[in-house]
Amino acid sequence: MTSTFMMKLDSIQPSQLYICSEKLGSVMKILRESKQKRVEPIPVKKLGNQVVFVDGHTRAFAAFLLGFSEIPVYYWEDEDEELDWDEYEVCVKWCKEEGIHAIADLNKRVVSAKDYQVLWLDRCERMQKDLEEKRKAQKNLTRTQ
Repeated sequence: MTSTFMMKLDSIQPSQLYICSEKLGSVMKILRESKQKRVEPIPVKKLGNQVVFVDGHTRAFAAFLLGFSEIPVYYWEDEDEELDWDEYEVCVKWCKEEGIHAIADLNKRVVSAKDYQVLWLDRCERMQKDLEEKRKAQKNLTRTQ
């Protein structure tokens, strides 16, 4: 069983540049109607010397908007679903380049679902294809040596 613990929201590095306003509205409604007023634990991972969000940016941002200073988290350890950490490193780099160092920094980056698709999801898809092409080229280079 994965153990959860509390972390300060401002000590976790986002790995996402935008928040979808429609999804945020749904999450806010659920949190407001919840009797316990708590956020489900959010997965994080240590990349280098920094803890980053693996998922749950919308829940974390909703918690920030509702005045939470810390949230429950757990370290991502799912062997059944291996994630591409190279992709996360690119996303974290993008965030840092755009001045996003904490979930509060996404405050002016809440966009419509349509804009979220174009600004974030499509960008990530292009990055994934680029990484795949680089890996194939590296593999081919290694074979010819």
